Amino acid sequence: MTLPIIIRDALPSDIPACLALELSYETERVWQMTFQPETGNRGILFRTERLPRPTTVPYPADERRLRLCLSKKHCFLVALTKADERLIGFLTMRAMPTHRIALIQDIAVTDVYRRQKVGLRLLNVARRWAIEHELTQLQVETQTKNYPAIQFLQNNGLSFCGFNDQYFLNGDIAVFFGQPLK
Repeated sequence: MTLPIIIRDALPSDIPACLALELSYETERVWQMTFQPETGNRGILFRTERLPRPTTVPYPADERRLRLCLSKKHCFLVALTKADERLIGFLTMRAMPTHRIALIQDIAVTDVYRRQKVGLRLLNVARRWAIEHELTQLQVETQTKNYPAIQFLQNNGLSFCGFNDQYFLNGDIAVFFGQPLK
């Protein structure tokens, strides 16, 4: 049975509830990036590495990023339980109309509601929003250590499409996954 939820546009008053969600995640694997310098060429290798023990990683929710996505030119969605309208997750996405790209920055679901398709439903609504705004490519950013997110994205049809080794404010490497929108 599917969890009954409501997905709607976020309001400024939703931001404190988004920031209060328990969004840390546990991982036993990470994507390890290795530079492979060769004569005249440069190579980058990403491989899945198993950690010596499961690690809990805090999710980097950012109030400034959330506030910026409240603009009507971007997409900020919240997921609420239908029964009591408790906020259980959110998605933020920037529209980049010059390149016709929709860039998802956050897909976050509180720990007790994971694996109930809340993230997938947020992702599907974001896809529709992007298509309605004439964007043709969906991309999602995440950290190399967020293996659960990497698996989620790959399982939902997105493919690795790039990285930036100086992307996040905390020094984490960003990996990008994308898919064309139809």
